[in-house]
Amino acid sequence: MTAHRAAVVTIVHRRHDHLARLLSGLAVQTRQPDVLVVVAMDDDDVEPVVRRSPLAEHVPTVVVPSIGRVRGRLPLAAARNLGAASAVQLGATRLVVLDVDCIPSPRLVERYCAVMEADDARRPLVWAGEVAYLPPAPAGRDYLELDLDALAAPHGARPVLAPDEVRVADDLRLFWSLSFATTARTWAAAGGFDEAYVGYGGEDTDFGQRLAHLGGAMVWVGGARAYHQHHPTNDPPTQHLDDIVANANRFARRWGWWPMEGWLEAFATLGLARREPGGRWRTTTGDTA
Repeated sequence: MTAHRAAVVTIVHRRHDHLARLLSGLAVQTRQPDVLVVVAMDDDDVEPVVRRSPLAEHVPTVVVPSIGRVRGRLPLAAARNLGAASAVQLGATRLVVLDVDCIPSPRLVERYCAVMEADDARRPLVWAGEVAYLPPAPAGRDYLELDLDALAAPHGARPVLAPDEVRVADDLRLFWSLSFATTARTWAAAGGFDEAYVGYGGEDTDFGQRLAHLGGAMVWVGGARAYHQHHPTNDPPTQHLDDIVANANRFARRWGWWPMEGWLEAFATLGLARREPGGRWRTTTGDTA
């Protein structure tokens, strides 16, 4: 049997402490990735962070030079595509995609690789491990010094599985890009992320729908836990208002229903966005894109 090469792909903008912890988590994996690809977005200072990591000493590591903003927005979809393309060029047939906010549990790569090896490739699949959310670290302490399982809280809308359990998901609308794995074959069949989605929101939901259109599915994976590092944000995420409105409109034109609807309604309640008579959403500054 041909040994499959597994790549971990992450994209980064300015969260260097988060990146350092992600790399520390990868350095203690029970199954090391065969290659690491880090894509910098509008950030020329990523490479030194990666080169300081112990992982870089024994795992081939590629830092993709910084790619710029598009219409003032971070190119999240394009950056993930670039990372996946770089990994495939390096011979990877298995892709593990992690947001820079994530600290992988020690078995994450091993578990993702194990379930992909067991796949019979009859239909396109993505595999999704649990993402558990961390509170702020206690003053003077770093997450890597702590018992993350004791601190982290599971996401309420996603199942908590036994360490070696797998379960086919009922709804591909729950696919998200924080932590997932897929084969290079499935990635190519789905076409990666649609780069017309610029900035935050919608591109991963769109990917899930295109996978469903291909007759694919998502599989929950026990034992592939990632810990989401706490960082300040807004609820709803007003810092991404323009991105979310523009990407929601694009998604609805394609698929006929609204993603991120709770956020859109919350923006409307705050007077930041409104639904027009024709159905499209618009920010109160007039951005619909």
